[in-house]
Amino acid sequence: MKESLYLLPVWIRLWHWTNAVLIIVLTITGISLHFGVGTLPLVEFGLAANIHDIAGLALALAYAVFFVGNIVTGNWWQYVPKPPGILDRCWRQTRWYMWGIFKGEPHPFPLTLEVNFNALQALIYWFIMYLVMPALLLTGLVFMFPQFAPDRLFGMDGLLPVAVLHYLLGTVVVMFLIAHVYLGTTGNTVTSIYKTMITGWHHH
Repeated sequence: MKESLYLLPVWIRLWHWTNAVLIIVLTITGISLHFGVGTLPLVEFGLAANIHDIAGLALALAYAVFFVGNIVTGNWWQYVPKPPGILDRCWRQTRWYMWGIFKGEPHPFPLTLEVNFNALQALIYWFIMYLVMPALLLTGLVFMFPQFAPDRLFGMDGLLPVAVLHYLLGTVVVMFLIAHVYLGTTGNTVTSIYKTMITGWHHH
């Protein structure tokens, strides 16, 4: 008999899909800006710059909603890896992703109302959402308002280290997005996790 759990309230689902769309827009426009001197940019440079700024501000607002919402609802607890045995559980989860899933093995850590993320997810999501994203948004805001950037940093023009860090952080987020899309297919069926992100209900 299948059991259904209502895991994701409306605000998390709205934030998730808003976040996804904005990151895709920022990725496309960011690539266009980074390779703007090429002959085939994805988006014309000036238009890409304007869209990137608007989407960046929207992402900062969405992150503020995420941050405050997690505090108010207590959802932040989902992002904290729960001891004991964190490393062992991360290895078991990694092993399942790498080959257990292809052998038809059951998921080592089924979802519950109390624990939405396995230990590996919790570690990665915490790293992305509480370290990478704030730094990415901060460096992006410095670009938008360069008057707040230092004149010199590490012996270089103040914006250069900011630019390098912003690019590297953006690359990390894009890599996470690609992996995230793939891992979204590792539920009971290829589409079950995506359906949960639309309806809020998890069936297992």
